[in-house]
Amino acid sequence: MSQGIEFNRLMLEMRAMQADAMARTAPTAAAQTAPADGPNFADMLGQAVGKVNETQQASNQLAKAFEMGQSGVDLTDVMIASQKASVSFQAMTQVRNKLVQAYQDIMQMPV
Repeated sequence: MSQGIEFNRLMLEMRAMQADAMARTAPTAAAQTAPADGPNFADMLGQAVGKVNETQQASNQLAKAFEMGQSGVDLTDVMIASQKASVSFQAMTQVRNKLVQAYQDIMQMPV
């Protein structure tokens, strides 16, 4: 009779392990087939680059307006816009460097 009890206990443990394994794999299969409703990475990156470009163009326009002596354009506004453009460009450069490094790391992974 102890063999029957051991066998039943073993079967229960195997079923529990099977259920646990099925629970772990089920969400990944569903996640692969479900369409992504969120924003696309490429779109977000493109928008970020566009904003950096807009910041730089605004800085250039302010600098030209100040150089031409237009009223209402202060040197402090020009310098602040210039620094904002510089910081945003440096941040974009760092993001690009991180993306390139991540791509290189992935390409060097053994398959």
